[in-house]
Amino acid sequence: MSLLNQVDLNSLVVFAAVVECGGFTAAADRLGVAKAKVSVQVARLEAKLGTALFVRTTRKVSLTDAGRRLHEECTPLLRGLQEAIDQVGHDEGMLAGTLRLTTSVDHAVQSLARAAAEFAARHPALQIDLRTGDRVVDLVEEGIDLAIRLGWLRDSSLRAVKLGEFEQHLVASPAYLARAGRPKRPEDLAAHDWVALMLLPTPFTWKFSRRGETRTVQVKSRIRVDSPGALRTMLRQGAGVSVLDQYSVQDDLKSGALVRLLPDWSLPRAGIHAVYPPGRHVPPRVRQFIDFYRAWLKPA
Repeated sequence: MSLLNQVDLNSLVVFAAVVECGGFTAAADRLGVAKAKVSVQVARLEAKLGTALFVRTTRKVSLTDAGRRLHEECTPLLRGLQEAIDQVGHDEGMLAGTLRLTTSVDHAVQSLARAAAEFAARHPALQIDLRTGDRVVDLVEEGIDLAIRLGWLRDSSLRAVKLGEFEQHLVASPAYLARAGRPKRPEDLAAHDWVALMLLPTPFTWKFSRRGETRTVQVKSRIRVDSPGALRTMLRQGAGVSVLDQYSVQDDLKSGALVRLLPDWSLPRAGIHAVYPPGRHVPPRVRQFIDFYRAWLKPA
């Protein structure tokens, strides 16, 4: 008898829940069973596989190398099975199950939340779980179907679809400019107070272009943030100069709270990407939302 025939599918579901919830107690709460039952299921799975899947301490539960490999391989398969089960009993073409999305707080407020609400209205059997945050989450570990990321992608193990591009604007507040003066050339930025967004791959190096001419500027910063929202607030308060994407800064430019600097010079355009976990299976709800959101982002 093969090992596959000896493994209880329920134990794999329980194993995945422990990984995604970060512990046995949280997994039991999600599954609606006793913690002892979760522990027994995982122990049985480990016994069948002949290897430990978790390292357990009094404070933390973490994956072993074998556990990590099993989770990476099994998660897409379990999701595909769940997708098939969810679709049973629904009309052909109707989406069901749960679509788990993540993006930054700013992008959710500016765009994704409204788009997700409309998508949910079109598919009443579908549940939407939208999670926001400025840190880049592990899609597999946190059970995310799709992440919408702005900028440049770093993790080459993930699959991504480019949905569009956006401009980056150099900005500062009128109060800061009244105090420090307005830069006239990219080189002038080296003498200005720079507020650095540490989420960027190169927060202190900026390349400006104008009619075939390129200038690379190194800036120094005593104020550093890890959130675009915090960066925008600091700039409005006159903390210094920095770069924001065209979506998050457009209202401040209209109101005059921020001023665009060096408009004749352009910064590299960045991308809006739909990112999803590795694996062969892409659920219909993910494919359809990618197509829907690409159309949503296009200007009317």
